[in-house]
Amino acid sequence: MKKPLIIVESPTKARTIKKFLPGRFAVKASVGHVRDLPKSTLGVDVAHDFAPKYVTIKGKADIIKELRAAVKTASEVYLATDPDREGEAIAWHLAQLLKLDDPKRIELHEITKSAALEALKEPHAIDVDRVNAQQARRILDRLVGYKISPLLWSKVRGGLSAGRVQSVAVKLIVDRERDIAAFVPKEYWSVTALLAPEQSPTTTFTAELVSERGEKLEIGNAQRAGEIVAALDGATYRVASLKKREVRRQPPAPFTTSTLQQEASRKLKMRVRRAMQVAQGLYEGVDLGGADGTVGLITYMRTDSTRISDLARDAARGFIRQTYGDEFHGGTRHRLREGAQDAHEAIRPTDVLRTPQRLAGLLKREELRLYTLIWERFVASQMAAALFDQTIVDIAARDYGFRVTGTVMRFAGFTRVYDDSRDDDAAKGRAPLPELHADDVLRCERLEPKQHFTEPPARYTEAALVKALEENGIGRPSTYSTIVETIQARGYVTQQERRFVPTPIGEAVNDLLVEHFPKIVNLDFTARMETDLDHVAEGHEDWIALLHRFYGPFESELHDAEKKLPRLELRDEPTDEICPNCGRPMVIKTGRFGKFISCSGYPECKTTKPIVKDTGATCPQCGGAILERRSRKGRTFYGCANYPNCAFVSWDPVAQERCPVCGSHVIVKTRRGGTPHPQCASDRHHQLRTAAPAPEPVPA
Repeated sequence: MKKPLIIVESPTKARTIKKFLPGRFAVKASVGHVRDLPKSTLGVDVAHDFAPKYVTIKGKADIIKELRAAVKTASEVYLATDPDREGEAIAWHLAQLLKLDDPKRIELHEITKSAALEALKEPHAIDVDRVNAQQARRILDRLVGYKISPLLWSKVRGGLSAGRVQSVAVKLIVDRERDIAAFVPKEYWSVTALLAPEQSPTTTFTAELVSERGEKLEIGNAQRAGEIVAALDGATYRVASLKKREVRRQPPAPFTTSTLQQEASRKLKMRVRRAMQVAQGLYEGVDLGGADGTVGLITYMRTDSTRISDLARDAARGFIRQTYGDEFHGGTRHRLREGAQDAHEAIRPTDVLRTPQRLAGLLKREELRLYTLIWERFVASQMAAALFDQTIVDIAARDYGFRVTGTVMRFAGFTRVYDDSRDDDAAKGRAPLPELHADDVLRCERLEPKQHFTEPPARYTEAALVKALEENGIGRPSTYSTIVETIQARGYVTQQERRFVPTPIGEAVNDLLVEHFPKIVNLDFTARMETDLDHVAEGHEDWIALLHRFYGPFESELHDAEKKLPRLELRDEPTDEICPNCGRPMVIKTGRFGKFISCSGYPECKTTKPIVKDTGATCPQCGGAILERRSRKGRTFYGCANYPNCAFVSWDPVAQERCPVCGSHVIVKTRRGGTPHPQCASDRHHQLRTAAPAPEPVPA
């Protein structure tokens, strides 16, 4: 008896669906793409409207043979590949390769029994417009990569590549690094007053000097700061005005691909690629055992929409009312980001009743942490706003004005479930103030002038790069993690302290592309191309016309570059070391995970060694030297020179001094912008401060 056949991409997804669908269905997996452009040639007939020449992917012969056999015994075929353009293209390729006359396309936005049965009721034809958008993207990427890369091989060195999107990402990193190098710190000073109400002398608070004679005050040097401190000597401090207002903090939207990657990086310290791998597993299905069996725990994880279904919204609000009370129910319809696609829902749990607590012990650690993040964000998005009572106090002292802002939470709202605050929120007026009234006289305990310097822009983290790509309209949700990995795999950038730094080869290739292929690395041009591809997917633009419009100017630039481009000489940095195996000089090279020492005789001699720096600090366990090293994945760490006899290791630099409070060793954390911050390494984490080069605090 013939059975309906469902073809999905992933074997994991196939196993999940097979377990909860009736036995009358057969389920098979294509294991990703089955056809693609050939690797050895361009595979695009430019002269004939860019006709692609698809070939079967190497290693897929057995899978295709199995699928063909399954099709012969199937009553009907449902193509349930991923619900995006890439999945649509895979469905189309399967239909072509398996010679399906009437394939039925279904989309599973969540891998649950109810979603699968509902999708099977409403199959539709393959969306050719979406397929053409994917074909256009693939061909554009192939033209850029296969036309420019050989030029780089001949003019720079082998193994390099250019990419329509990856090259823009590298340019962002290179431009940021040059902004940092060109940055000139500007000195400025602050003056703060430690104050207390006369009626409550033990309750102190700090106010910052903001104005002089009603005008905004900027203090540029120590002399000016000293003059102000002297002018305030013996002054009377009085509450000039006091304003109270209610501040509402609205709940965040549920996750899109980009925001999930950013928060997983920020909160969980999870690499973008790893976050997507874990999310893929949660989407495709996890075996929970018992009555639940294998089920997909989250909706499709490649989306830039914040929309959720009415059913999911109602379920969340019912859960909120029952768990937290009616007053916590709320939520807003979050506006769709401009340019975002609304084909899928936001990333959310498939069942809000599967709380992280219920899944503890059933999921692996990474799975549970990411699921918890997704679950909490979704529930919080449907909760009421957090309410704060904010008090802004202006304080007069002679010709000068001070200001302090105090905030007290009145109603937790969504923050009961999800904390979306940043590390520096405490410095933005979160602390409560003592009871104050207009015209209250305050006692000044001391004035403290402090020197500061403006800081350069921070290097990109993976999360920050994803955010920049999204904000500039570069790439799409499905491409972000690939971009981040590719630019590192090519050796164009490395990571230092979880932040991107361009390599010399990355800078050289970027400069070459900027000069000879300005459109390829232009943010606006690349963003417009993404918009044009969206128009193709929506059926508003012809994909072949789009390729013609791109290729004419690109071909002209290519011919000019072939004539004008000089050969670049990239020399390795010499060292005074000699190779222990062949006696040739050792040099410093830059690889995927940063710099390393290599024999200059490579590839005949493949001797390499890591670069190790003596930090000048001593090991808190054995007194040996602390060396700066790099892990196999390129992350900097600090370890004892006596390893393996001493196993001391730290991810943060180790300071020479000891904590004056408890005697533990001190590590140096780096804040945004590169400001070092000494901190006790013990569990108590005593916050240490270094003396600022400022005038002494002036007591009242």
